[in-house]
Amino acid sequence: MPLNQAKLLFSPPRLLLPNKALLFLLIFAKRVARIEAQGLTLGVFLCSFVSSNFVEGIFRIARMHEIEPFYQWENHYRAEEDFRSPFYRRSYAPDYENTIYGYYIHPQWDYIGSETLYVKILYVSYDLRFAIIELFGEWNDALHNDIMHLKRSVVDRLVRYGINQFILVGENVLNFHGSDDCYYEEWFEDVENGWIAAVNFREFVQEEWKKYCLDYYLNFGGSLEVLNWRTMKPARFFEQVQTRIMRRLGGPA
Repeated sequence: MPLNQAKLLFSPPRLLLPNKALLFLLIFAKRVARIEAQGLTLGVFLCSFVSSNFVEGIFRIARMHEIEPFYQWENHYRAEEDFRSPFYRRSYAPDYENTIYGYYIHPQWDYIGSETLYVKILYVSYDLRFAIIELFGEWNDALHNDIMHLKRSVVDRLVRYGINQFILVGENVLNFHGSDDCYYEEWFEDVENGWIAAVNFREFVQEEWKKYCLDYYLNFGGSLEVLNWRTMKPARFFEQVQTRIMRRLGGPA
């Protein structure tokens, strides 16, 4: 079936559908158009669409503008006040400007060059050489090379100032599409005696990482599901993750 026919099939009269169904169809049509531009078949697209749990993400898009970065550590650290941060002197207007698939997101998320993935540096300790970064949106290496944007726009600058332990918080990452692992390998080599920990990412995201062998570079799952991290001070959160990483690696906890 041609993709343009698929768009017609999934475009029934608006008044017959509830709002969430309309939202689902709208985003589905957008995704079809993007995949059509890539020259892929409808069958390949449908398989990836259904198996990727993107549906859950679609329903969350309706309230995307309400999802804001964790802000209770701002009395300890602000990236816009750190001259070594890639977001130094960035100002945050109350207006909604950035979007994901045409839907506005909270203005406190930082743009890194990606169409669908945004970040917030929650805390950095240059003495202990660690950074905590929260992510939001769809992590899409296949279409947008999001790992390149994350690496070049955020990670490289922090590495330059000695950071070699990264905690990525991914509760609000709705989906992942993989590609090659060259930027992950580069990041892994950059941290040398450090590590990269991915905390609280969704299970289907972790499964996709495993398919692309990214578990060689990223530590995730199991004991790294730190559900109560928001109740901790940043140093305590780091200690918890560091201890669990060291146990995995067989080093002193």
